[in-house]
Amino acid sequence: MSRQSPGAVIEARQLLQPAQTQLRDAGIADASLDARLLLAMALGREEAVLPHEGLTDWSHTAAADFSRLLARRCAGEPVSRIRGWREFWSLRFALSADTLDPRPDSETVVEAALAWVGGRREASLRLLDLGTGSGALLLACLSEMPGATGIGVDLSAGALATATANAAQLRLSDRVQFVEGDFADPQAGAGEFDLILCNPPYIPRRAIEQLAPEVAHFDPKRALDGGDDGLDCWRSLLPRLRRGLAPNGRAFVEIGAGQEEAVTSLARQAGLQAAGTRPDLSGTNRCLIFAGR
Repeated sequence: MSRQSPGAVIEARQLLQPAQTQLRDAGIADASLDARLLLAMALGREEAVLPHEGLTDWSHTAAADFSRLLARRCAGEPVSRIRGWREFWSLRFALSADTLDPRPDSETVVEAALAWVGGRREASLRLLDLGTGSGALLLACLSEMPGATGIGVDLSAGALATATANAAQLRLSDRVQFVEGDFADPQAGAGEFDLILCNPPYIPRRAIEQLAPEVAHFDPKRALDGGDDGLDCWRSLLPRLRRGLAPNGRAFVEIGAGQEEAVTSLARQAGLQAAGTRPDLSGTNRCLIFAGR
């Protein structure tokens, strides 16, 4: 890694070019952006470094930090985990080892929920998020619905601590409560809700190790593992949705690719009505919408 003498200026591209090569050789698809973000971290900044920038604060310490960060990324750790936060719905969410790293596909659930709410965003609607993790789905919705309140349920005390911190950082603590418990237990977040959100573990167990290393090795297995067929969570979750929906309420759930037919069939058996779908950016139906009967 390049060094500089006191008072010298080093052009960022001199550092970025070898870093990008190192990342590409490790199979990192977004090598250019990741190198710029990691260099920013080494410099104590948040915004990505531009290649043409002249850096006056490059030091032996920064060089060592940059090398360490690059090694972590080359080992598959995503930049969001290295930084400790992810931008989701244009909001910052802290992450922990107990939470999923919320990804753009999950914004489809928020989009679908807000489209259904429509002009009622000021209304005093009640929201429930089952398996809340970092709180991303629930807090994103609450940020757009100033009259709403919500409850987030999760088995993990660590995830709930992270979600609580995120609510405080987003100044939403007065409208949200986090409860430790099984998302299939009707006593965890008891009552009826106008809007229920859920991104459950739906990956078939044998497929987890085939996922990208960023997911397979760094997301909590409990938040991924959907059992042998990927449907275990749905068998327990869907009856919970039916019991928790208020009259005229809706549930918005994230599904895995190819799960639409199986999940919809299980939902009918649980007494739910299919009320729509919403595709993600790739065109895959990512969100299913259900109503009670």
